[in-house]
Amino acid sequence: MPDSLTPLQDIARLRLEAEERLRNGTAPFARASTVSADALGVLYRLASVPDTAGEGLKLLHELQTYQVEVDMQHEQLVANERESAHDLACYRALYDMAPCGLFILGVDGCITNCNAAGARLFGGEKNELCGRHIDSLMTETSRPKLTAMLARVRGGRADAALIVTSNSVHSGLRSLRLVANLSPDGQAVLMVVTVYDNSEPVP
Repeated sequence: MPDSLTPLQDIARLRLEAEERLRNGTAPFARASTVSADALGVLYRLASVPDTAGEGLKLLHELQTYQVEVDMQHEQLVANERESAHDLACYRALYDMAPCGLFILGVDGCITNCNAAGARLFGGEKNELCGRHIDSLMTETSRPKLTAMLARVRGGRADAALIVTSNSVHSGLRSLRLVANLSPDGQAVLMVVTVYDNSEPVP
């Protein structure tokens, strides 16, 4: 459904399509009856009296059209849910398989998630890193710079980059490049970590 449609235009389009399906006999069977016994009784009484038969048929048509609209909306919701689930699975696969370290931090700098490449950079497992503060993985001299970078990101800077030093018992002393952004909802910091190439300019 086009994004340019206003709610009123969308409702009108839905009604036209529902009526077209009824005329062509392509309307799907109702998944669940939304008509109460009282409503059916009213329709039956209206259709049984010549003076109100026309009104009864009009109401019946309106009810059928409404049911088709509901079914169409249900079909669209199911399709949207299926598409969203597919997109989410793809993004999760990309996140997990990315060759660079990807971290999701709380705004306080605590690691809430990372991918396998990120865990390998620090010689640990994902479950070992989650819950730790990101600066605990850096050398003492790098921690103030990292704290300042996170403060800039929380303050609304579009992105921030930094070269820091990490000292891991598994990988030893190494320089890392960190690039961080605030998540769209402002509730997390998204960080990319790569091994620093000395030929790169220091940000």
